[in-house]
Amino acid sequence: MQLGFFTMPVHPQGRVYWQTLKEDREAFILADKLGYTEGYCGEHLTDAVENIPNSMMFIATLLDATKKLKVGTAVANLPHSHPVVVASNAAMLDNLFEGRFILGVGAGVLRSDAEALGLLDADRQAMFVESIDQVLAIWAGQAPYDIKGKFWNVSTLKTNWPEVGIGDIVKPYQKPHPFIVGTASDPGSKGVIELGKRGWGPVSSNLLHVNCLANHWTNYAKGAAEAGRTADREIWRVARSIFVCEDSKVAKAYGGDDANSPYRFYMRQLLMKLGKFKRLASFKAQPDMPDEQVTLDYVLDNIVIRGTVNEVVDRILAMHEIIGDFGTLLYCGKDWTDQALGRRSMELMAEKVLPAVNAAIGKR
Repeated sequence: MQLGFFTMPVHPQGRVYWQTLKEDREAFILADKLGYTEGYCGEHLTDAVENIPNSMMFIATLLDATKKLKVGTAVANLPHSHPVVVASNAAMLDNLFEGRFILGVGAGVLRSDAEALGLLDADRQAMFVESIDQVLAIWAGQAPYDIKGKFWNVSTLKTNWPEVGIGDIVKPYQKPHPFIVGTASDPGSKGVIELGKRGWGPVSSNLLHVNCLANHWTNYAKGAAEAGRTADREIWRVARSIFVCEDSKVAKAYGGDDANSPYRFYMRQLLMKLGKFKRLASFKAQPDMPDEQVTLDYVLDNIVIRGTVNEVVDRILAMHEIIGDFGTLLYCGKDWTDQALGRRSMELMAEKVLPAVNAAIGKR
């Protein structure tokens, strides 16, 4: 099992913006130094709490600050940009990082983003499918381009001038293109089936109860089989909210029990957002669990993994018993309300927890 990093990010309102950006960068840089293999960043245009509007731009700031960490979008919201912009920007990043780039893609879930862009009533899922197909066609093709769609057209037929290089679009460093992943937070996600058909990597959200996770792999393997592919569990990434501390009492408090806990703030934010639209299924241990039982304390006890090294190891191994093997565990970053505790948790995760988990799995 590999160890990766993921941040949405989520910071309390009122924090100085440039300071949260600096903190988020420091978390990625620390992950690189500790041997985390991958680091992903989310994006939203209209959220003062999840406040990175462009994941590719943020990732670009890590070019000279990281050495081995693969960096990725999780996710780039494809309906928000023209496919030519997505294709060229992602290809440039892939070249800058010389192949250390992963393209995470999605349709965009925040309705206020859609409204701000005039897309509130648009079929964003259909836009997403068309966009990624056009991005792949751009990368596979050559000028002059003539790609027609329902939402976008890509053409350089009228202006193509090969003698001076006009009309072509830059290609990725990785061939045929960077590795592509998609994130799923719905227990019965049909999107995971499509990921399996295309051979792209599934990322199971950190908001899912462990009982929901196995279904993701079932659906992914189903999609792979339908496309004549053999699904390899190494491709599966599972995200979890984790806090590790040498002191068990501190772990429980900072990991959710204390009123000022960043984990409590994080889960309260997501619980409110999902609850408003009756989308609490991901948190539930059983599908028929009533919504009113999905309280904040329930979410903290069942979704967040918090404790000492041994306690966290036991929780991860218990999850492994339920869902089986997977390739990468994504540690989800939170606001560093206490910077020392936030950094130390990442250190313990890399230096103590993951080696113990892998040793135990190996013995099994």
